[in-house]
Formats: sequence, C-alpha cells, structure tokens
Amino acid sequence: MVQQLDTLQESASQTAGPYVHIGLMPSYTGNGQIYDSELGHSPIEEGAEGEIIEIVGEVIDGTGWTLRDALIESWQPDASGKFAGQEGADPKVSGWCRFAADAETGEFTLRTVKPGKVALRGGGFGAPHISLWVVARGINIGLQTRIYFEDEDNSEDPLLKRIEQRPRVETLIAKKEADGRYRFNIRLQGEGETVFLDI
Repeated sequence: MVQQLDTLQESASQTAGPYVHIGLMPSYTGNGQIYDSELGHSPIEEGAEGEIIEIVGEVIDGTGWTLRDALIESWQPDASGKFAGQEGADPKVSGWCRFAADAETGEFTLRTVKPGKVALRGGGFGAPHISLWVVARGINIGLQTRIYFEDEDNSEDPLLKRIEQRPRVETLIAKKEADGRYRFNIRLQGEGETVFLDI
C-alpha cells in the first residue's frame, strides 16, 4: 500500500548542490588548500605563445537569475590550433581549465590564450573556439557548448553551419568588449537560450 503524503511538500532540488565544488574545487569552498593549486586552475602557463585573452560572463537561468554556483570546465587548442599532446603543440598550453562563478556576483572569468583554427580530419579548418562543460544547481547532466569569437571568420565552421535556426548561432559568439577581453553569457533556457551540444 502506498503511503499518503498529503501534508508533506517535496524538498527543493539540489542536483549539484555544494558537492560539485567540494569535490572538484575544494579550496573554492573554504576547505583549505588540499592541493598545491586547484586542478585545472589555468589552461596556460607563463610564457604561452599567442594573444592572452580574458573571457567574462554569467550562467543565467530561465527566470533571468544569475547562477552563483555554476562550475565550468573548458578545453581548447593552443594559438596555432594544436591540442596538448599533438606534435608541435605549445608545451605551455594544457588547454584544460576548471573555474567557478564568483559566489557573490555570479560572474566567471577565463584567462587563456586565444585559440587558433583547428585542422579538420577531412581537410580544411574549423573556426577558433573553446569547448565548455557547465554544471550547477538544477542541471542533472552537464551541458556542453562552445565559445566562438566575433572578430574571427566563423562562416565555414562545420558545427556552426549545421545550426538550422541561424539566429541561434549568435548564442555561441563571444562579443569583444576591449582589446583582449570578451563577454560570453550562457543562457540555460528562454529567450536567447545558448545552443547546447549532444556530445
């Protein structure tokens, strides 16, 4: 027999809750310095070749609220379009970073090298981009997306060309705010929802 629960209300969802940060970025949560530095604290080392840029933004939910508990990982090639481990890749660029939104403002910052065009298997090149994985409260499975740049030629990128609703391509384009500084907001749903990838 199923118990009647007429007087009890469902608890608020905490799909990611504080555990994502405790497990992935312990010093961010105030749990002391477990590692010499956080794993993935920067995708580059001092002396990386290419233009050093800063990407700032927010993860925004369907109500327009900025998520202050978002955690993001990024993957990218170096300034010549080569990934770590490939022959000729910049040894100062791991290309991987793990960072969190500011707990007070909700704004995130990624300081990295601007990626180069990536050689495609069938020939040609994909536009410079950075891949992202986003987790936060209410997200049951991490979301995959990309950052492209408005001051690059994105017209022949194979992924962007496959987006049928052409106005949505703009949700993947970082806007230049100043030399070396871009803004890229991630909208989880609603008007201007970011394109997410099924990878």
